[in-house]
Parts: sequence; structure tokens; C-alpha cells
Amino acid sequence: MTPALPDRSAATAPITAVAPDSELVRDWLAEYVYETMRTASLEQVVERLDNAIIAGIPELADRDMRRDLAASTRAHARIVLSGLTSDTFEFALPEEAHAFARTIARRGLDLRVLLRTYHIGQEAVLDYMTEAVDQRRAPYEIEKAVLLRLFDRSTKWVSISVETLTATYMEERERVLRAALNRRTETVRALLAGDELDTEQASIRLGYRLSQPHLGFVLWTDRDAEPAGGEGEFIGLLERVATRVATAMGSARVLTVPSGASGMWAWAGLGDGGDGLDDDALRLALDQVEAPVRVAFGMPGAQVVGFRQSHREAVAARHVAERGPAGAARVIAYRDVEIAYLTGADEAAMRGLIGRELRALAADDANTARLRETLHAYLRSHRSPEATAKLLGVHKNTVRYRIQRIEELLGHPIEARSLALEIALVCVVAYGL
Repeated sequence: MTPALPDRSAATAPITAVAPDSELVRDWLAEYVYETMRTASLEQVVERLDNAIIAGIPELADRDMRRDLAASTRAHARIVLSGLTSDTFEFALPEEAHAFARTIARRGLDLRVLLRTYHIGQEAVLDYMTEAVDQRRAPYEIEKAVLLRLFDRSTKWVSISVETLTATYMEERERVLRAALNRRTETVRALLAGDELDTEQASIRLGYRLSQPHLGFVLWTDRDAEPAGGEGEFIGLLERVATRVATAMGSARVLTVPSGASGMWAWAGLGDGGDGLDDDALRLALDQVEAPVRVAFGMPGAQVVGFRQSHREAVAARHVAERGPAGAARVIAYRDVEIAYLTGADEAAMRGLIGRELRALAADDANTARLRETLHAYLRSHRSPEATAKLLGVHKNTVRYRIQRIEELLGHPIEARSLALEIALVCVVAYGL
């Protein structure tokens, strides 16, 4: 495979201390380059180098990747070989090398694939050149000087290539991801807007099956939170939390779309027959959420209609959470705040309801807050003192005493206005006083 070149080993006088930039080295390389640049010889070199690279990086073995690799290797070889005899090193990357870097990015391969390509390529070049020098049986000093020159040039070649093509890869990767995100975002917004879409095609674009049951949830960060890792850090954090939450709830697939610099929409696929949101599931979700992240859940829903409705409910639950008192739970479910959301649509009317129904129980002090908690538990326990006592962890006589005191403050029996009282209490829990 190595070209047969004139043998310089027959020098009549011993050669000592040959410098890598000497005329002897340039002459040796000039003859080598002349022979190697012939089409047949160059293709042999390209094939050998590519085989070595693919042996170390199997991801490059398919036909299209190999063709792009060969074009890049061939273009590199022509440029590097043509500059071997020059005392200056002026190396401009060929367009084929940029195209290969973009191909790696478009395939979704890691940057390490590109970096390893050049490092393995450098090793293969040095192995090949060592063989070429050995076969020509050059005097030791010339051989040493040639290899030093080649090592210096190959090191500079890899350094410049890696630095320049890393930027090419990152630009293309960002463009591909941005395009994919834009397609995903556009599809989600069309679904939420109720546009007519082909469900199968939309599922393919999203990488998420729309025909299954869904649990919509939204994530956001506290207003005073600052990203630890610079701009965009919140999106990465919310993505990780969304994945953990979905996994904890038994979902194998989560769809996420950034809704802002510190907000995200998400859907967990529940699989056929999944119900998704019971008390145990909420507790599991709560374990995955820490400051500064907050999460609001909708109700499970099936098909595209459920996808849309569950999201709207999650947004509504977030609305309640953001209007609520400081220190509220970081996870909120629409099923627990639906009445508060509907009642709170008219702020003035809701406040009028609270004041009118609770009367003295609307006072903002610890003792009255305890009475409100008891009344709320009493109503949820179907007005059973025993069940209320168990829920609150107190004696049933304590509950009876508090109920008596509550009715004195209200001025009427609880049964007379039980529904209105429960709505008012739900609003106080959600929005505070």
C-alpha cells in the first residue's frame, strides 16, 4: 500500500544532527508527497486511515457516515501533504471537514465522537508514516528528523481541527435542537389551541404518543430564585425534575416544552388504563420536588382532548398556587383546588363570600386559625366528631367543644350553611386571608 520511492540510504558520507526543517528532510518529504498525491496512492492512504478510525468508533460504520468521513480524510490529506515541505504552517480546514462535523451533530452523536475521530486519525497517520519511513530505509538521522517534523505538524493539525470543528459541531447541534424544539413547541401549541392535526403525525413529531392517557403538569421556579449555572440553567433543572416526577409516578415517557426562562409545560404518558394521580402518586411526586421548583398537576385525561384539558387544569392549579400564601406546598393538584379556582375567578366576590360566611372565623390569629382548621376537617369528615378527632389528632371532646364555639361565632348551626362554609374555607386555604 505504501508507494515505492527512491532510496536515499546509499549516502556515501554519514549524516549527523539533521534538523526537522533541513533541506534533506524537505527533499525526502517532497518525493514522498509527489508519489502519495497520485490518485491511487492517496485513496489507499484514505482507506487505511478511515478503517483505523471506524475500528475505534463503530458509530461511523454506516454507508453515509463513512462516505462523509472519507471525503473529510481525503481533503485533509491533500492539504496536509501539500504543506509538509513548507517551513511555515498555514492550515485552513477544508469544507469537507466542516460537513463531516455537521453530520455528526445532525445524527445526534456526542461531541466525543468528533474528538476521537481526530485523535485516532492522528495515531493512524503517525503509524502509517513510521511504516513509510521504515520501508524506505532512510538513514537514522533523517528518519528521526522526518518523524519529528511529522509529529509536530500532526499535533498542530489535530489542535486546529478540534478547536475549529468543535465550534462547527456546537453551532449545528444548537441549530438542530432549536429546530426540533421549534417543531415540538409549534405542535404542542396547535394541539392546545384545538387545531385540526393528524394525531399519528403529531405523535411522531413530538416523540410522544397522543392516543394514551396523559397527566399534564407545569413546573416553575420561585420568583426570587437565581440560576446557579448561568442563563438557561433553570430549563435544565426543570427538565430533570419533570423526568424524575414522571418516573416516580410510573410513567416511562414525558413530554416537555419550555414555557419561559423559568417555566415548563410537561405531560406524563400514563399508558393504556393508567389513572395516574392518587394520594400515593402525589406523595411520590412531592419527594422529587425541592426549592426553588414548584409543580402543579391537572387531572388525567385520554387522547388529544385529555392532553389539552389536563394542561389547562395544571395551569389553573398554578394560578391558585401563585395567588396563595407564602410557604404553601411545592406540589399542588387541581383536584384539591378546583373549587377555589372557580370561586376565585372574581376576587371581590370571593372575599365577600369569605367575610359573609365565616364572620368572626375570618380573624387572622392562631386561635381562630385552629377553629377554622377544625371546622374544615369536621365538614370533610361528614360532621363526625370521632372522624374529625382522628384526622386532627385530638380528643373527640376537644372537637365537640370547638364546634360549639364555632357555632357561637357564626351565629347559626353549621348545618344551616355547610356548603357555603366549606367553599369559604377552601378559598382561605388556597388564597389565605
